Amino acid sequence: MKILELENIHSYYGESHVIQGLSMYVERGEAVSILGRNGVGKTTTLRSIMGLAPPRSGSIKIAEKESTGWPPHKVVTKGGVAFIPAERLIFPGLSVEENLKLAERQSSGKNVWNLGRVYEYFPILAARKKQDGATLSGGEQQMLAIGRGLMCNPSIMLLDEPSQGLAPLVIKTVVNIVIELCKEGSLTLLLVEQNFRVAMKLASRHYLMDIKGKIKCDLDNQECLEDKEILTKHLSV
Repeated sequence: MKILELENIHSYYGESHVIQGLSMYVERGEAVSILGRNGVGKTTTLRSIMGLAPPRSGSIKIAEKESTGWPPHKVVTKGGVAFIPAERLIFPGLSVEENLKLAERQSSGKNVWNLGRVYEYFPILAARKKQDGATLSGGEQQMLAIGRGLMCNPSIMLLDEPSQGLAPLVIKTVVNIVIELCKEGSLTLLLVEQNFRVAMKLASRHYLMDIKGKIKCDLDNQECLEDKEILTKHLSV
């Protein structure tokens, strides 16, 4: 079942036509990445899904419901979508625990996310729960941002450049946690990433995006590795 589907969307920033005719889909329980160089429209795609840069035309469906034009809060509450931006956007002046509680959304389903469960996955957050979230290290802030997204009890997670600005060892830790989350089977992942090695660890299918949101091809991990021209032409390697 397609839990997320975009059909011929056109998104703008002011008069700048950033996404021109993008179509793509993600199946329920699937982990998919959008790969491409900076400026091709990867983040704008996520922002369009979230209603932060709503498309002027085209269709977005979440769990087969038309969500085009929904405001961001409705995408979260009714669509069950969590967005973890590359900037992380941790609230300064609030503790780690307060940052988590702000996003809390009650759920009666299986594997409900609450403070206790987030702390099980991210024990460093439990140790820092009284600390100002904005004073955490980059890796800890990324964990806090993911944990805060999980507190919404989402069925879909949109993850934007999770490796950005992180040391290799920290990237490995974050990647392993996200892999474990996806293995549970209750979370669908749409990932934006410029580091194709990280993307291939997290996702099994990849949309290669060119300028203006044009999808060049849809590849699995093996096809990415075998086609060296794709890697050198469209990705940072």
